[in-house]
Amino acid sequence: MSNAPDLPRHRELGLTDSEFELIVEKLGREPNAVELAMFSLLWSEHCAYKHSRKLLRRLPTEGPRVVMGPGENAGAVDVGSGYAVAFKVESHNHPSAVEPFQGAATGVGGILRDVFAIGARPIAVLDSLRFGELDSVRSRHLLDGAVRGIGHYGNSIGVPTVGGEIYFEEPYEHNCLVNAMCIGFAKTAAMVRAAAAGVGNAVVLMGATTGRDGIGGASVLASAELGEGDEAKRPTVQVGDPFEESKLLECCLELLEKGLLVSLQDLGAAGLTSSAGEMASAGGVGIDIDVAKVPLREADMEPFEVMVSESQERMLAVVEPGQVAAVRAICDKWQTGAAEIGVVTDTRHIRILKGGAVVGDMPVEALVDGCPLYDLDPAAPEAWIYGNRETLAPSADSAATLLALLSAPSIASKQWVFQQYDAIVGSRTVRRPEAADAAVLALPEAGNAIAVSIDGNGRKVACEPFNGTVEAVLECAQNLACVGAEPLGLTNCLNFGNPEKPVPAWQLDRSVSGLAAACEALDVPVVGGNVSLYNEGPDGPIYPTPVVGMVGELPDPARTAPSSFAQAGDAIGLFGPFSPTLFGSELAKQRGELAMGLPEPDVAAVAAACRAVRDAVRAGRLASAHDVSDGGLATALAECSIGAGLGCRADLQDLREEGCTPEEALFGEGPGGFVLSGERAELETLGARVIGEVGGTTIELAAGDRSLIVGLTDATEAWRSLDARAESVAEPPADA
Repeated sequence: MSNAPDLPRHRELGLTDSEFELIVEKLGREPNAVELAMFSLLWSEHCAYKHSRKLLRRLPTEGPRVVMGPGENAGAVDVGSGYAVAFKVESHNHPSAVEPFQGAATGVGGILRDVFAIGARPIAVLDSLRFGELDSVRSRHLLDGAVRGIGHYGNSIGVPTVGGEIYFEEPYEHNCLVNAMCIGFAKTAAMVRAAAAGVGNAVVLMGATTGRDGIGGASVLASAELGEGDEAKRPTVQVGDPFEESKLLECCLELLEKGLLVSLQDLGAAGLTSSAGEMASAGGVGIDIDVAKVPLREADMEPFEVMVSESQERMLAVVEPGQVAAVRAICDKWQTGAAEIGVVTDTRHIRILKGGAVVGDMPVEALVDGCPLYDLDPAAPEAWIYGNRETLAPSADSAATLLALLSAPSIASKQWVFQQYDAIVGSRTVRRPEAADAAVLALPEAGNAIAVSIDGNGRKVACEPFNGTVEAVLECAQNLACVGAEPLGLTNCLNFGNPEKPVPAWQLDRSVSGLAAACEALDVPVVGGNVSLYNEGPDGPIYPTPVVGMVGELPDPARTAPSSFAQAGDAIGLFGPFSPTLFGSELAKQRGELAMGLPEPDVAAVAAACRAVRDAVRAGRLASAHDVSDGGLATALAECSIGAGLGCRADLQDLREEGCTPEEALFGEGPGGFVLSGERAELETLGARVIGEVGGTTIELAAGDRSLIVGLTDATEAWRSLDARAESVAEPPADA
């Protein structure tokens, strides 16, 4: 694991000297090889959250609809009629940067297990992806592998991928981001927690056999910066088998339905070490594990290898002794493995045995809860710390600017990606990602539906972490409002650089505060999430990228609004507290003008606008609803036209009268803006400013000296430019 043979073993495994001394103090002796390996994983950043746990205490986690909150495998909210929706988002960034296909595939597999571990059937996946610019050979290679990996796992297991987002920015060149979100559905009474209970109960390992794949993933790969020569870390990337997981999923859900399990935990990062340790800690008990009883796919594995292996498609269950035979029978039915490998004890120790010999003995408190939590040493940068290149001259006219924005890889159509995913398997999908701002899934069992969205804009967070994070939360809330959904809960994945450095620490601190403030203002609880730090490459850190996933409820899945215009002759309205600015915008990026600074959003006003749009959609008063996002109002209007195959005419004089420059009115960005269409009287009753009409074959926008006319055909070709050259975009280079 190291090129420095003189480095102490604990340093090779990612532990600091002071952490090693604390382990010695807690054990009263030096740890042996098994114990040191286990401590190195559970005391890693990936497992212990040692640089972020104190910050996460700021987040609001309680609400009347919360069924399960942080600390469980996934969060869950009540959707009525005795049912709950479970959801969580997690990262698989570093594995995907090293081996994109398996890194992304196993990221999907891991988040699926988190959801069915609490007894919820996965019904949808969303993904949030970040890569370097598309003219980079490496970025195209990572994009191709990650997209194929997501499609391979999700399509094979039969869970639809219903939404997502992809951004292309230079700071992700060496450290891509692959965040996967899973949605599950369950009877509330049948859900199960991870806490081990019942002294004398059996500990049963189910699923695939254990091999050496993934050893060291949480400490060696996920809790350190990426650098040159990281190809050597490929052995720490797990290999997934979606067909094995499909059997395991059905097996676990049947076991839970029949009440045969006391508790259930997935084996993800740190494998048996984390699953057994976390179950024991949550239940206030001890656990003995006999590695000689663990089914292996490779001979002669050492005890420490068995305990830290991150082989995929495995679950750990606590089972009453009298039910073990019944559990085995159901596992046999589903052709998935089952082995009784341990027992729950009253010792509050994790003991590792090999046959009759004890090869590791650690207090649960020391192993799971004893990792020191660190205070950050944040410092704001004095100036913009990221490089940026000009791709659009400031002299470009408004029509050329709109076409450039529509063809920008982060804004342009991603149909060539979405079409690789099955979006409708399971028959719950009402609105696909390309048809609305949020995906909509029917829940006929509960008599209603949910909407789900995932959002984040690292560029804006880099400009101002607090306000940029607030905007990400508001973007999600606006997306839900556009389909008539009320937010029930939020999950997040915090992707940041090295927290031991002042600027990434400041970004993380400010971002978490922004997340807390936005959630409190919207009254949306955070029910779980993930933190991914040390996302840095040889050229520096990624953009600070908090990714937000939100789930909302709507009463009638038939009463949603599309994002595209519906019919010629409809009036177009601009609604909400929209104050566009070029700070942090896509246009500023293309001009190479990014700098520190982002206006503070009026969260209360945006929340009120969301409620009004939501109620109007539910009442069937709107023909379409689309939020103003990347590229500003001109881009939003063009997207509405392109999706419908209908042109539009709009006058943006109202924004000009509010002090916006013509350029800000056209291409400025900011939260709170909605483009609505429908009958003029309905829009005026809602309070929207009627700015134009749907129809024709051109997009005509009046904004003083920056007015524009763009043919609908030209706009469509620009927006679909990536789809048109998908083969060359996705094709991986031979030497990557």
